[in-house]
Amino acid sequence: MRHDRHGPIGVFDSGVGGLTVLKALIDRLPLESTVYLGDTARVPYGTKSGEVVTKYSLANADVLLEYGIKLLVVACNTASAVALPALREALPVPVVGVISPGASVAAATTKSGRVAVIGTPGTIASGAYQRALEVVRPGLELRTRACPLFVPLAEEGWVAGDVPRLVAERYLGDGLLSGGVDTLVLGCTHYPLLQGVIHAVAGPGVTLVDSARATADRVAEVLHERDLVKKERLATERHYLVTDTPARFAEVGARFLGHPISGASQIDLKLRG
Repeated sequence: MRHDRHGPIGVFDSGVGGLTVLKALIDRLPLESTVYLGDTARVPYGTKSGEVVTKYSLANADVLLEYGIKLLVVACNTASAVALPALREALPVPVVGVISPGASVAAATTKSGRVAVIGTPGTIASGAYQRALEVVRPGLELRTRACPLFVPLAEEGWVAGDVPRLVAERYLGDGLLSGGVDTLVLGCTHYPLLQGVIHAVAGPGVTLVDSARATADRVAEVLHERDLVKKERLATERHYLVTDTPARFAEVGARFLGHPISGASQIDLKLRG
């Protein structure tokens, strides 16, 4: 199978959260075609084992390869934390995750050298952000916390009001942001939808870092490095694939992407092994 600059960028996530990354990619690289796969039948990934997440990730990648993708974006923090090595070994195209770009922005943002990361249990338990931050800026003081309830709140559209505020106060309390922490990494693609309430609870002295834009910048760099940038003004296509009924995805996904989604197709994943 030949992969060239005319192929689309493939993006997968456990559900709709990765659409925040897709939106950043479209803003950054508007001429590039994209294929987005949301594994909505198995969401969330954040509470599953690394072995299971890797198996699902490889199956997602296999589907996207059928579309002739030239690069894969793992728009899921949990999958980025545990499945990147397996994906890079198995795939014939470049693979970009969301953790390393976000860590780089956080390291460049903090002035106090104290950073907090919130994410799913799987992402936090993996230690991926700790490792990524240590690579780009050794010696940072890092605090982490799993915030699993933020995912269903975002998908239900409960992004303002008493319920998300109380949840945010519980998660961001107990000293997570005390002692000079000035940077908070939103280590899950769902969390930007709750950015307003998270910022209100964290306070004006804490800068929130969303890795979507940094990931889009990294994708642009890789495309240039590999001479994979789409140079001809051919038709730009957007495909959306889901593993559960498309209606719910289209309804919730419009909030993440910022515009209506039409033509999503339901598929079955074929798990390896």
